[in-house]
Amino acid sequence: MMDDDMMAVFRQEATDLIESLERGLLDLSDQPGDRDLINAVFRDLHTIKGSGAMFGFADMAAFVHAFESAFDLLRSGQAAVTPDIIRLALEARDEIIGFLSKKADPDGRRAAILAALEAAVGAPGNAAGTVPLPEAAPTGQAHRLWFRLTGNALALGARPDLLLAELRELGATDIRADLSEVPALDALDPEVCMIGWSMDFPNGITRDAIDNVFLFNDVDLRLEAPQAAVDRVPVAASDPVPVAEPVSAPVRKPSEEGPQADKGGATMRVAAERLDHLMDRVGELVIADARLLQLAQQSRDPALMAAAEEISRLAAGLRDTTMRIRMVPVRSMIGRFRRLIHGLSETIGKPVSFIVRGEETELDKTVIEQLADPIVHMLRNSVDHGLESPADRAAAGKPAEGRIMLEAEYSGAEVVIRISDDGRGLNRDRIRAKAIANGLIGADTILTESAMNALILEPGFSTAESITEISGRGVGMDVVKKTIEGLRGSIEVQSVEGRGTTFTLRLPLTLAIIEGLLVEVAGERFSIPLAAVQEIVELPADRIEEDGSSDFLDVRDRLVPLVRLRRMFSSPGAPGEFQTVVIVRAGETRAGAVVDRIIGTNQIVIKQMSRLHSGVRAFSGATILGDGTVALILDVPHLAGVGQGVEDRRGVAA
Repeated sequence: MMDDDMMAVFRQEATDLIESLERGLLDLSDQPGDRDLINAVFRDLHTIKGSGAMFGFADMAAFVHAFESAFDLLRSGQAAVTPDIIRLALEARDEIIGFLSKKADPDGRRAAILAALEAAVGAPGNAAGTVPLPEAAPTGQAHRLWFRLTGNALALGARPDLLLAELRELGATDIRADLSEVPALDALDPEVCMIGWSMDFPNGITRDAIDNVFLFNDVDLRLEAPQAAVDRVPVAASDPVPVAEPVSAPVRKPSEEGPQADKGGATMRVAAERLDHLMDRVGELVIADARLLQLAQQSRDPALMAAAEEISRLAAGLRDTTMRIRMVPVRSMIGRFRRLIHGLSETIGKPVSFIVRGEETELDKTVIEQLADPIVHMLRNSVDHGLESPADRAAAGKPAEGRIMLEAEYSGAEVVIRISDDGRGLNRDRIRAKAIANGLIGADTILTESAMNALILEPGFSTAESITEISGRGVGMDVVKKTIEGLRGSIEVQSVEGRGTTFTLRLPLTLAIIEGLLVEVAGERFSIPLAAVQEIVELPADRIEEDGSSDFLDVRDRLVPLVRLRRMFSSPGAPGEFQTVVIVRAGETRAGAVVDRIIGTNQIVIKQMSRLHSGVRAFSGATILGDGTVALILDVPHLAGVGQGVEDRRGVAA
């Protein structure tokens, strides 16, 4: 029985190859004449086929072989890439996943896809692998090929029978076994291949075609130049094969394919659960380190303080390394988005150009995992409702092909992701009417442009004229907002009617351990994520007590709404003589949180709130301090929202 660990590795590698295959097909859809892309797709198929056969997925290997044969015609230039071929190839790619999950095919869908793909490339049945090869030797001449697998090829799962079958499909004849180096039975090593093979290719063969057969095998290979068959001496099975000048096969390993080959560093796969476990342990270490530092400072023992500082330095290094290990590039989600837009474009008849920038930007894997579905929903809305039909775009003087762009970039300790389209934009009159009808605002309410745009994020809010299978069911954007805020991020909407809409997401790099600003309010300690803090200013003495007027602070000629935390938390007692304002930002919205005292910075190991407290919007979590007490973490988007409410009331009053 195949070892479970080996099977798990195979499945993971197969999944990566299938994702690479999908990327290649989508790239090929945009660049149908790119020979490198066609070759890359062919290599992915070839590797999936070989690995599948090695691990017992014979049906999958046969399916992929037919898939690969169809692409061989594209590779040899005997067929051209068309949208229909790409569509069928993507469907065939999806079926490979079905083979891996042992999904049945009662309706014969797989055979139908292969038949349609063969018809699309002009292949007669399943004969794509036997077509005449380019640069073939003239009729009547032949190549003579000899090869033997070397090293521990058999131990690594190489299958000579499969290699010989592929060579037969290329036109090999007169295949003979060379047994000259086979030792006695008692000296035979079952993991070393001692048999060689020789064969003719009467119709000729290119070197590239041979190299592709041995793509991932160590092999000693010799190719005899073409010569007249009558001049060649027949070779017995047991005789050494006479050869012309030996030619070494360019043996390529999977690790040498793609950009990783130039980086020079080895990589290994680690289960995500182990990374989560490691992160949990590092979090506990950070808490213990804070406790040790506090005890060392209280003891005033120089030796203990030095040891505590050294441990703190090592713990910080381990924390940073562990967090880097957990970082995943945005690129890991892009394939799913490209496939989505490609399918939607065909389904609803809107040509769409999907542009991605900054796909190497990295986020914590937990953030990436939870971010995919909200982005999918926004992309669906952009294609279905944001972009006009080709006829409407032409009437508006726009190109028929709509454009959707996804950009990711670092901004301090945050990552900013923008999703924009060049569609019709938001109709604010319709938004206002819908908001009044839903009771979200009054008929005489005056809202700023940003506040009006933000209404589309409210539950049950939709201005779609009709419900479709793609989007526009009146739900969804509120779930997007809730998910983003659950990640301690924020979402903003900007739009210009007739020119398009942009959603801007701001997300923390990680959700596990962050730097925080520890503050005190009425004797209680709270923590504010330091990445959201813009600056700290002293509250003027005449503003200590709220006077009932609009509560703003002028900071360098810009009014910042104040959020008095004592009042928000209904804290007892009067504020002290000296109050401090911590100005925080969520997106483009700023607010000044009024606190009693700044204690300092600390590392926050974020602990989730219990279900009992999950509805308390003022806090996004809790952390354990060095003395063992708990400090609640203030939810910055909520503070900014409260500040925005103050600003909106000011606008109405004005």
